[in-house]
Amino acid sequence: MKKVVVVAFWLLVSLPVVSQNVLTLEECRVMALENNKEHKIAAEEVAMAGYKKKAAFTKYLPDLSIKGSYIRNEKDLSLIGEDMYLPIGTVTESGFAFTQDQVNNKWTKIQGRAVPLDANGMPFDPKDNPEKIMWKSYTTIPKDELTLDTKNIYMGVLNLTQPIFMGGKIVAYNKIANLSKDLAMSKQESSRQNVILSVDETYWQIVSLANKKKAVNGLIELLSKMNYDVSTLKESGLATKADQLSVQVKQNEAEMVLLKIENGISLSKMLLAQYCGLPVDQVFSLADENLEEIPLSEIDSVDMEKVYENRSEIKSLNYATQIYKQKENLVRADMLPTVALMANYIGSNPNSLNGFENKFKFTWNVGVVVNIPLLHWGEQIHLLNAAKCETNIANFKLNDVEEKIKLQVNQCEFKQTEAKRKLDLAQKNLERADENLKYATIGFNEGVIPASNLLEAQTAWLTAKSDKIEAEIDAKMTEVYLQKAIGQLGK
Repeated sequence: MKKVVVVAFWLLVSLPVVSQNVLTLEECRVMALENNKEHKIAAEEVAMAGYKKKAAFTKYLPDLSIKGSYIRNEKDLSLIGEDMYLPIGTVTESGFAFTQDQVNNKWTKIQGRAVPLDANGMPFDPKDNPEKIMWKSYTTIPKDELTLDTKNIYMGVLNLTQPIFMGGKIVAYNKIANLSKDLAMSKQESSRQNVILSVDETYWQIVSLANKKKAVNGLIELLSKMNYDVSTLKESGLATKADQLSVQVKQNEAEMVLLKIENGISLSKMLLAQYCGLPVDQVFSLADENLEEIPLSEIDSVDMEKVYENRSEIKSLNYATQIYKQKENLVRADMLPTVALMANYIGSNPNSLNGFENKFKFTWNVGVVVNIPLLHWGEQIHLLNAAKCETNIANFKLNDVEEKIKLQVNQCEFKQTEAKRKLDLAQKNLERADENLKYATIGFNEGVIPASNLLEAQTAWLTAKSDKIEAEIDAKMTEVYLQKAIGQLGK
């Protein structure tokens, strides 16, 4: 009794686990997007572009910084090379002058005006030759008094810079940052659709193989029953050993086909598990494995203008073209004047704000900095022309991709129409094979047709069933590819 209770308990516990192992297409898509490394990289690139966009906006704001420095000099700074001797004269309204009693020069009169004589007794003009004046009194400026202690210099600056006009460079930077984020989001969408496409291909491949497995299992059951019937007829003398061997060979062939299908299912489920981030040996089933018919949807007439709006590749190239256009503005900005407001709060030791002192003192200043480029030998013109070439290249790539996408959409529409026609033919062929197998089975049971005819009918039925399954999957995949081509996959 205890064993029965324990077994019942574990069965009840395992029921939710079994239900959790049935995966829908949407669940596979979500898990694959969460697990795919390239999609995660694309998400990080979007986040990075967002931070760069915020960083570009800060260029509009004032820049505040603190700078400090320390310098150790080998020698002190001396303003004179030796002691200086200065004559003592008289300061008058017309400037520095002297009187006769302040100099040792002899004097003479020329045209009634007193004129000093030099050491050789020749008259001279003191304004033209002041070195010939022989002063009586001098004052001294010692060299030591003009030797400044500059071996240790400390300086600190608090700087504020506010851009006023940068030639449009800051505006261009911000536009590039905004476009770069849009470009990263467009690439992320491309990555998302590529992941979904890979998941859908593998998912429907498993569904196709699962349906083929059911068909082969059905055929094996028929062949097993037929083998029993032929054995009974052989014992009654109504069938030959060759008839029995033919049935057994067909049964063995069907079992070999079943083995290949099961191996294909296992490998495909391993691939799907890898996409979804599950262990490769995870046991699970798909919600659509038991569908008798694959659901197909009709896509309305395609508007190429909407396709271009939806396709992430077109969006990416549009953003790239606009980025290159803004790069032209960046190069052009280097050819224009720039204006910035500047303010500084400066502290230094030693300082010379009130004589020379070996201690910290502080002062401030404000001003406007203007930079006007004059001559760069045509460098910026060449760079601007190169930037225009990059913009033209991006436009050419955009036009080329638009043409290729239009061709791709037309091809997908054609393939979808062709796949639906094949599906209709495969459906009709399967109906005929079903009817043929039905009559062949009745005829064999009534003994009016040989076993070989029934085997042919069974083989034809399996072929028709397989063709119908493949046609359904092909129609479904052409639908998926068309959705990808028009940019609507996963939306």
